[in-house]
Amino acid sequence: MVKKDLLKIGNKILRSRLIVGTGKYKNFAETASAVKASGADMVTVAVRRVNILDKKKPLLMDYLNPKKIIYLPNTAGCFTSNDALRTLRLAREMGGWKMVKLEVLGDKKTLFPNMVETLKSTKVLVKEGFQVLVYCSDDPLLAKKLEDLGASAIMPLASPIGSGLGIQNKVNLSIIIKQSKVPVIVDAGIGTASDAAIAMELGCDGVLINTAIAKAKKPILMATSFKNAVIAGRQSYLAGRMQKNYFGAASSPKKGLI
Repeated sequence: MVKKDLLKIGNKILRSRLIVGTGKYKNFAETASAVKASGADMVTVAVRRVNILDKKKPLLMDYLNPKKIIYLPNTAGCFTSNDALRTLRLAREMGGWKMVKLEVLGDKKTLFPNMVETLKSTKVLVKEGFQVLVYCSDDPLLAKKLEDLGASAIMPLASPIGSGLGIQNKVNLSIIIKQSKVPVIVDAGIGTASDAAIAMELGCDGVLINTAIAKAKKPILMATSFKNAVIAGRQSYLAGRMQKNYFGAASSPKKGLI
């Protein structure tokens, strides 16, 4: 019997290693259908962009029950530490959320993380009792610094947000995975299911997907494909791949040949 392979982030236990975003869908109904198809236990919610508590407008909570799925408020759209801190403090006051995703962007064109502001924000949030999952560059030194500051998870980008370019730097990502004692979750740039499988085969603890599902021609089917890819990639990693060879090696034994 296979032991349950659960993911622990801070004080949360997840059955699925796939985390999905809730933005860019046609409507909340499609969002909910995609989340269900993905099998995800956790969804990210942009506090500044998605209505969570204003009952005069459509509520995400009417479609995704926060008692059944973990909401992870994030700071999408924040370009300074002050904006990010204000946003997450607001999320804590509104919904009591203490596990959050921090992203402080450097510019509107690349959407790369501003690591100076990110490090500053992480330090403050940890001191205030937040469990912080941090969107960051794929720099192993800075990723380690985030862990040292108390981040609950490291979330290096695979490539620019929404680009769909997949993993561009396997070497740096592998170093981050090997040195980290907290979960490493690839965030941003994943384009298709095979990208997610590769991330998991490298040893990532999970992946976060939004645009690749929401902007697919068939989002629900794509969500299902990511669910399967993450499972397959994780199983492949746990199984331990064969050694690479630069020459052919016959699969049949040499003894007893006719």
